[in-house]
Amino acid sequence: MLSRPTIRVVIADDQELVRAGFAMILSAQPDIEVVAEAPDGAAAVQAVAEHAPDVALLDIRMPLLDGIEAARRICAASATRVIMLTTFNSDEYVYDALRAGASGFLLKDVRRDDLVHAVRVVVAGQSLLAPAVTRTLIDDVLRRGVSRPVPGLVDRLTERERETLVQLGRGLSNAEIAAAMFVSEHTVKTHVSNVLSKLGLRDRVQAVIAAYESGLITAGE
Repeated sequence: MLSRPTIRVVIADDQELVRAGFAMILSAQPDIEVVAEAPDGAAAVQAVAEHAPDVALLDIRMPLLDGIEAARRICAASATRVIMLTTFNSDEYVYDALRAGASGFLLKDVRRDDLVHAVRVVVAGQSLLAPAVTRTLIDDVLRRGVSRPVPGLVDRLTERERETLVQLGRGLSNAEIAAAMFVSEHTVKTHVSNVLSKLGLRDRVQAVIAAYESGLITAGE
């Protein structure tokens, strides 16, 4: 029987007890290995460069280099998936973190099973936040005028791909998009894949952001 591939994880938090607790939980899983721990953002970036993990858990607020900037550097230089750690349900840096490439958020008091599930989910290429939830968070931020449409962002997309991006921005699932566009789910998957590839996006979370930034949809739509 073939063994399951090991998921390699880096944990970065300036609180030693938090790092140790998360490391203990994840290391107890047969398919997860914690390859490094970091006490600040700069050390996290270095650890990712050295160990090339599948996932990096980053606290948003860290010394030397905050979690958002660390996420931006990690996502720009590697294929490592980033999960942000926060103490608050509604963090003022949600949009910036997602725009930097983070695949989602976890509260530091997350349940053991949810932590393990989150790591496996992002490794599978999925966003940790459901599109509809992500849209709600971004919608709230955009209402405060944090972002403005970026001209020409979606020029390379076909008409059907643009329509798909609009539906992604509205938080629809593949099945819901298929019904709205009168096509098969397989066709939707192809369109979604093309959208992510052409726009250089990591996942559906960033697709929601791109839908806003392109001006295809607006806050509150």
